[in-house]
Amino acid sequence: MSRKIFVNLPVKDLNRSVDFFTKCGFSFNPQFTDENATCMVVSDDIFVMLLVEPFFQSFSKREIPDAARASEVLVCLSADSREEVDELVDSAVAAGGSTHGQPQAEGPMYGRSFTDPDGHIWEVMWMDPAALEG
Repeated sequence: MSRKIFVNLPVKDLNRSVDFFTKCGFSFNPQFTDENATCMVVSDDIFVMLLVEPFFQSFSKREIPDAARASEVLVCLSADSREEVDELVDSAVAAGGSTHGQPQAEGPMYGRSFTDPDGHIWEVMWMDPAALEG
């Protein structure tokens, strides 16, 4: 059995987050969605649980940092091409997110980043498969 990963992120407005990530091309599992949370499907084995802040707080007694001012996590997604990197980041910006930092083009790697409406940083990276063969 392969492992799955569930990243849990606090959000202020669940409907706004669902709208944003839908515009970025993601889907959601309705079996794990209610007024407190939704399960965003990244792949067959990767999911992001978007939890409204009070519900998120029920899992941890630690303070929820303001993601617009502090980085609690950097989520990095792989892409199949440079074009897919640009498409995802451009979709995020068009949906109300913001670019974060400058594009990174180092050797066989290319990446860009965006922030979602809650300030979480999402990196999108591509690596030339030919570089892995050598």
